[in-house]
Amino acid sequence: MTLHGDALGSLRGWPAPTSAQDVVRRRYVEHLEARPDAMTRECRPDHLTASTLVLSADHSHVLLTLHAKARRWFQFGGHCEPGDTTLAGAALREATEESGLADLVLDPVPVQLSEHAVPFCGEGPDGPVHHLDVRFVTVAPADAHHEVSDESLAVGWWPVDALPDPDPDLVELISLALVRVS
Repeated sequence: MTLHGDALGSLRGWPAPTSAQDVVRRRYVEHLEARPDAMTRECRPDHLTASTLVLSADHSHVLLTLHAKARRWFQFGGHCEPGDTTLAGAALREATEESGLADLVLDPVPVQLSEHAVPFCGEGPDGPVHHLDVRFVTVAPADAHHEVSDESLAVGWWPVDALPDPDPDLVELISLALVRVS
């Protein structure tokens, strides 16, 4: 199966946690059905990306990255690469590369979908680029030691209820992830 086929199958069958998330799910499925290149960054103005929220072993903290281009705190994630065969695999690869955590085990069921404009990815004739992000969750081992990648300005643990940038989208992701892992 191709990455595109995996994404389409995963999202067609995904039990969205809210009615608003189901609207986004349907949008992603329509985009995948219309665009064979939907998994590549060359698909403009919209393409799918994959990310991972890393929870601490006791679920009280999240590991976030201060994104070098956006200069905001986010979960780990990014573009799918040619070697990726599944959305979950792409999300795990991104989390591992950006956090330095080697023994992560990803829950293969998405937690949240988030469509957002990405100004630093440029703009085309159809307007600004949008990431159609598919978000997963993992729980880090208790003895996890993270690193800072060259895509980040910093990486750090934050209490789930005291985020450095409590964007509503990130707050919702954490809430949905905590429900998923409990």
